[in-house]
Order: sequence, then structure tokens, then C-alpha cells
Amino acid sequence: MPLKLSSKTQYALLALIELAEKYASDEPVQIQYLATQQDIPDRYLEQLLATLKRDKLVRSYRGPRGGYLLAREPRTITLLEIVKAMEGDSSQISEGENGSHKNAGTVVQDVWQEACQAANSVLESYTLYDLVEKWNTKRQSHQSLMYYI
Repeated sequence: MPLKLSSKTQYALLALIELAEKYASDEPVQIQYLATQQDIPDRYLEQLLATLKRDKLVRSYRGPRGGYLLAREPRTITLLEIVKAMEGDSSQISEGENGSHKNAGTVVQDVWQEACQAANSVLESYTLYDLVEKWNTKRQSHQSLMYYI
């Protein structure tokens, strides 16, 4: 688990939030719409969606009315699943050549593993639904701030 999300994962999350908002309509969302709404390059988004499809987080539909849908309800897709799909399970620090118990590196590895487990617990506790709710709350509070001259 990286301590900083890559742009790949951030873009994937933006696209998935958009798909989660449209989940109830049960209508596929076209790549062009997702790309425009979230300001993601089309070609890059295609690659991200292919990865998400391979990990069974989205489904694709062909044809003029085709596009992408979430494969499951937003409440059942955790952020940890998404991060692992995009980043892989990169929470391991390799022991390298000095991986013996005599080396202080094992202590560093133990602490790193503890940090990764804590981060994974937080990511496991949030779902796409939670992100959509947070986004809607933020938008509503932003819209209620009207400035008059």
C-alpha cells in the first residue's frame, strides 16, 4: 500500500465516483462523458477502465448506447479493493540482501507493515458510496455559500 496515491488511482477513483452516482439509473456511462466530467484524458481512462474491468469492479457494454457500469453496488466496493486493483499489493518492503534478523532493516519492515495494515484498515472501512455521500455533502455546502455584492 503506497502512502501516496498515484494519479492512476486518483483518476480511477474519480471515474468510479461518477459511475457510482449513475448506478441507480442502470444505464451504461460512456467514456467521453466520464472523461469530460472528471477532466481525464480519454485514452488514459480507457486503460484505467480496462484494469477495473479485469478486477471485476466495472462491466462494459458495446454498441452506440454502450459504456460502463459498476459491477456491484457502490456500498459493496471498498477503497481498498480499488487501490489494490490499480496499484497492486505493494505494501511489501523487500528484505533485499540484508534481510537477516541481525539487520535493523527487519525492524523498519515491521513498522512499515504496521503502517500499511493501519492504512488498509481505513481504506477497507470506506466504500464508493461513502465517497459519493462526502462529495454530495461538500457540493451542497459549497452551493449554499452565495456571495452577494
